Amino acid sequence: MTDNRRNVYFFYKKQDDLVHKVEGLTSLASENGFTVVQDAKQANIIVSIGGDGTFLQAVRKTGFREDCLYAGISVKGTVSLYCDFKIEETDKMIDAMREAQVEVRRYPLLNVTVDGHTSFQCLNECSIRSGIIKTFVIDVFIDDLHFETFRGDGMIISTPTGSTAYNKSVQGAVVDPLLPCLQVSELASLNNNKYRTLGSPFILSGDRKLTLKIVQDGNDHPVIGMDNDALSIRHVENVELSLSPSMIKTVKLKDNSFWEKVKRTFL
Repeated sequence: MTDNRRNVYFFYKKQDDLVHKVEGLTSLASENGFTVVQDAKQANIIVSIGGDGTFLQAVRKTGFREDCLYAGISVKGTVSLYCDFKIEETDKMIDAMREAQVEVRRYPLLNVTVDGHTSFQCLNECSIRSGIIKTFVIDVFIDDLHFETFRGDGMIISTPTGSTAYNKSVQGAVVDPLLPCLQVSELASLNNNKYRTLGSPFILSGDRKLTLKIVQDGNDHPVIGMDNDALSIRHVENVELSLSPSMIKTVKLKDNSFWEKVKRTFL
């Protein structure tokens, strides 16, 4: 009888250089008691092969499942914060599994609702940007408090793990993923006598709700990014964001913490 707890699904781009390497991983998995399945719904371990972008797609395309483990394998030459293993280091993968050198970590997700009916989740961030060469106006509410009126190119709302991605490129803070929170960062805000914002990123408790109300002045169809995908909605009035009570579980090497990865990647 097959042990469903050891069903593995490989998520990767069907490129010639990767197909051959995945075949080797498939054989390796079978030799070590795992069953490779072709349907992600049948898997309890989902392995992405690529970089951070592939990992984000793997999580999104498989529905942000809480009942499985996600693991990342980076290909040669990629810098990754989500992938603990390298595709050329197969022996290290097996040794880590056999000698219990891995642990399960939980990463928070972002819940996003657009105009009260379209909902989705993000692992890294949700970004809201002008779809044309024109600034737009957003009334920003924290819970029920009108906090500020923003005018500029857009805003980024990130999770702690997403703080090292788009958020960091606009001078946002890098946040420890053990802190349940979300971070709000501005994109080219205008500050004058009419429009006034905090002018710096700010961090909200995971218990807070952030509401962004887009002022309808002719630029009311911004581009909404969810991790490395775009949401195709033409007209947007209201975006609500909060930290999700659900998390994804990832397989991590014990000697490769978040801060070790940050140091290796940026310092």
